[in-house]
Amino acid sequence: MPEFVIERNMPGVGALGPGELKGASQTSCSVLRELGPEIQWVHSYVTDDKIYCIYRAPSEDLIRQHAEQAGFPANAISQVRTVIDPTTAE
Repeated sequence: MPEFVIERNMPGVGALGPGELKGASQTSCSVLRELGPEIQWVHSYVTDDKIYCIYRAPSEDLIRQHAEQAGFPANAISQVRTVIDPTTAE
């Protein structure tokens, strides 16, 4: 299954508290259940003004559909071509 990085511009998101982040996560999961098992949220990185999400999905279109239904921005969607880490240097 293809993996994607989604960049969401959300000014001030890094200041959200645990309850607000939980609510956003619940909204995302609810929409994911409606869309079916083809799309999966792996995890997200929250910074001061952006969230970077890792998703598995058969297409970018399905990710955009999730973003629209959940009410989250999807400012950039990039398909992951390969993953490297320190062991790649060995």
